[in-house]
Amino acid sequence: MDNNPADIAFRRNGWRRGNPPSQSPGIFHGGAAETGRRCRRRPHRAGYWLAVWATTLGMTVRLSASTEPDIRRDAAVTAIERVMPSVVNIVTKTRVERRGYFFDWWRDNWSPFVQQLPPQTSAGSGVIIDANGYILTNVHVVEGADEIWIKLMDNSPPLRAVPVAGARNTDVALLRIQGEPGRRYQAVKFARDDDLLLGETVLALGNPFGLGGSVSRGILSAKSRRATASSEDALEIPDWLQTDAAINPGNSGGPLINLRGELIGINVAVFRQGQGIGFAIPVKQVSEALSSIFTPESLSDLWWGARVRAGEDGFEIVEVQAGSPAEKGDLRCGDRILSVNGQVPESLFGLMGMVAESGGRGPVRFGIRRDRESMAREIGLIPKKTVFNAALVRQKLGLALQPMTAEQAGQLGLDLAEGFVIVTVDRNSGGARAGLAAGQVVLAVDGQSPGDITALAEFLYGKQRGDPVRLTVLAPQRRGPLVQVRRVSITVVVS
Repeated sequence: MDNNPADIAFRRNGWRRGNPPSQSPGIFHGGAAETGRRCRRRPHRAGYWLAVWATTLGMTVRLSASTEPDIRRDAAVTAIERVMPSVVNIVTKTRVERRGYFFDWWRDNWSPFVQQLPPQTSAGSGVIIDANGYILTNVHVVEGADEIWIKLMDNSPPLRAVPVAGARNTDVALLRIQGEPGRRYQAVKFARDDDLLLGETVLALGNPFGLGGSVSRGILSAKSRRATASSEDALEIPDWLQTDAAINPGNSGGPLINLRGELIGINVAVFRQGQGIGFAIPVKQVSEALSSIFTPESLSDLWWGARVRAGEDGFEIVEVQAGSPAEKGDLRCGDRILSVNGQVPESLFGLMGMVAESGGRGPVRFGIRRDRESMAREIGLIPKKTVFNAALVRQKLGLALQPMTAEQAGQLGLDLAEGFVIVTVDRNSGGARAGLAAGQVVLAVDGQSPGDITALAEFLYGKQRGDPVRLTVLAPQRRGPLVQVRRVSITVVVS
């Protein structure tokens, strides 16, 4: 048996016959030396294929995980990612001077003594609505500010912004970024007017308490909440949007958006006595306000006399003033503006800028579409002051007015020289019948405080004979050496 070739092979490899090859490590059945050598490499090859299989399985798991949708990225997250680059934080600085009797005495007797307090700062929000850097916010966020700074959400350095236009009665203000020339900014998209669903999810973005970009989520609680008109400077917003999304101080001016990432309102106020009751100006009123405040009249003191709204079908003329250059040039409500001096405007802001710039050089040529027919109209703009002046105010109210000076304000014990002093009251005029007298001061007209005579005349231009106008008046009454001033409201009928 010892000379058996098989036994020799077993002994050479250190195996005993009592141990079958299947029980020896690394051996497959066969018993031959050559087969044994091949079998010693098989465990390595099996491990190799095992490692390949495990690696392939891991890659497959990772690949399937990477292609699986992230359940956290819902419609709200997508909308926020789309709009947040358009949201800005606004910081204002206002210089404050100490005022009052003692300061005035030192100023008058120890000139040039000036006592100035540290500037006051406040925080608010805004949203970019045009790629050229126009920002929408609230008037109460920026009113009275000496400096306005904005910060984008990309952590870039703060940029200076300047006011372009605004109206207290709507609380809508327009700013423009003073950044790099030619730089384009990401702008938010406006939702369609009245495209609102009661109970739909809404998102409020802004800068609460100056903390920076923040998001709160809620639903649209009401589509037509009436503002409380408790004072004569109440906002002219017939219907506010109500939401339970948290709106805090600093959120004012920020966007309220839907799940499509569209602007549906501008955050404006919160009901302090309640919880989870915030308000926003609807985008429809925002669009109407913009078409009123961003005009050639506000940009270049030129009278055009047409109001335009941007829509899905272009730029539609929605109002034409009687007797205006627009009316005389045969522009009508419903006309759609296609071009200005051969150039096609990209946005409402571009359109108004073209009209204002071209109007100062000569007649402006408009390409319009009316009832599916294209046509051209040429219109010459005129300086506002040739029409809107003190003579127009006197014609409407029977009052000769002049801006109040600092000296007159001091005589009345007022800190600020605002308003218009009545110099003359025409006989048998509306002002005379209302009991107005020379020396009284007109502060506001229908709750608005015009900045100058031109603005006052613009406001009165559309008033017809017999229309009532409510004036807020300071009526000084002298009693011996003292002057007592009463604030009264007087209604004047346009004559």
